[in-house]
Amino acid sequence: MTETPAQFVSWFRSAAPYIRVHRGKTFVIQFDDHLVHGGMFTDLVHDLALMNSLDIQLVLVYGARHSIEAWLDENEKTSIYHQGVRLTDADTMDLVKTAAGKLRVEIEARLSMGLGNTPMSNAGLRVSSGNHVMAKPAGIVDGVDYQFTGEIRSIDVNAIQSKLNCGEIVLVPPLGYSITGEAFNLSAINLAAQLAAALKADKLIYLVDGEGLHDRQGNIISQLQHPEAQILMQNGGIEESDYLQKAIDACRQGVSRVQFIDRQASGAILQELFTRDGRGTMISASPYDVIRQANGNDTAGILALIEPLEKQGVLVERSREKLELEIDHFTVMQRDNVIIGCAALYPFAGDSAAELACFAIHPDYHKQGMGEQLFNTMEATAAKAGLKKLFVLTTQAEHWFLERGFSECTLDDLPVEKQDLYNYQRKSRVLMRTTA
Repeated sequence: MTETPAQFVSWFRSAAPYIRVHRGKTFVIQFDDHLVHGGMFTDLVHDLALMNSLDIQLVLVYGARHSIEAWLDENEKTSIYHQGVRLTDADTMDLVKTAAGKLRVEIEARLSMGLGNTPMSNAGLRVSSGNHVMAKPAGIVDGVDYQFTGEIRSIDVNAIQSKLNCGEIVLVPPLGYSITGEAFNLSAINLAAQLAAALKADKLIYLVDGEGLHDRQGNIISQLQHPEAQILMQNGGIEESDYLQKAIDACRQGVSRVQFIDRQASGAILQELFTRDGRGTMISASPYDVIRQANGNDTAGILALIEPLEKQGVLVERSREKLELEIDHFTVMQRDNVIIGCAALYPFAGDSAAELACFAIHPDYHKQGMGEQLFNTMEATAAKAGLKKLFVLTTQAEHWFLERGFSECTLDDLPVEKQDLYNYQRKSRVLMRTTA
């Protein structure tokens, strides 16, 4: 289907705030060698070039597990694992260096393509690597010597940051180096998490198989705070994985968001970064959706949300001036600094009651539980204020409120002050319930 000019303008307007927000931010992106050797890597390279052109600082961490396995098979060697970790002897370490080095050259060559056949085709990407990660032997665990399998000792943050500040993409292999001149085999998944924490990265992105994380019923999980993810994993509500544990660890160490994105979906990383709802599964250090008291800066966002509903006759019309005067009565639900829901609470203290008014959720978020969250917040606010009853006047949402414990009542059941303000032309139904 051909995109119309109006659709393009609408998309560009919605993406523009994220272009501005992400400028100068640091993202650590981890992917494995399956992606490098697959057909989707060229698309990813184009996306990375675009992100770099928007002044997004990129640190790329690649895994080499499949390449190492291939080299081992070719040399008739068998991998030995202990507790899911490869034991790396001297011969295997030579193959690890070969696999990681070959991958590095391949990735750098592909990144040299930039954005071919576009106005940016001559804007070369500068890629940098180096001995930025110091490591030490993992040692002997449970009587098992891990030999050249290593653990991260330190990360040269200043060296990496200086390269990022120069507009370079930093490419990090799954290797660490010691002061004795040795190299160690590292987990790329863990390396990406520790790099993100050390760099105080704004986002850690894992490119994985599948569209994200699923619960035990197979449903996609779009967002979790890291304590919820930890509890779900411990209780068997979500499949345990090294990726998930490292995402939780990264959030605990200060990384705001960790995203799992399908490596096979073309443009998925752009959808995650430049749309409000993103893509895949996000593990966050703080709530993604925020419900808070409205302030004067929210007026434009609330108006943008409620004006279409006012035109449809769902809500009573409010002028900007009236909204500004009553803003203290409003609560907003916010996602990525965009207001996606609002409601107002008007107390009638003498009757120990409050009107729940101007209740709205953006159409994109209907049937996602947003309304339930906002309603529960409003009810709790009323109860905390000592108000025993909530009432609503509605023309088109009667059943939604009935399903939440409201009952139909008459105009005489309202506070006298509200009865005098009743709009007989709208013929709104009056519903009431006690606060929980």
